[in-house]
Amino acid sequence: MPKKERKRLQVVISEEQDALLTKTAYELSSPERLISKSEVVRLAIEKIAKELGEGEQMDEYRVLLETDDLRDD
Repeated sequence: MPKKERKRLQVVISEEQDALLTKTAYELSSPERLISKSEVVRLAIEKIAKELGEGEQMDEYRVLLETDDLRDD
């Protein structure tokens, strides 16, 4: 069976954001299964989309997106 085709997205992140990704992946990992930073990003996307679909925390996300650290300039 052929592998499922996936879209690739490249983004530029800060060193602090990379450190957060690494820390989160490490904390979610167990001796039986290592979690990758890509898996953390996919999980975050699903969680944000679910929360927005339920109308939760939309204003908080908008405020976060207004900060200089998260904007695509």
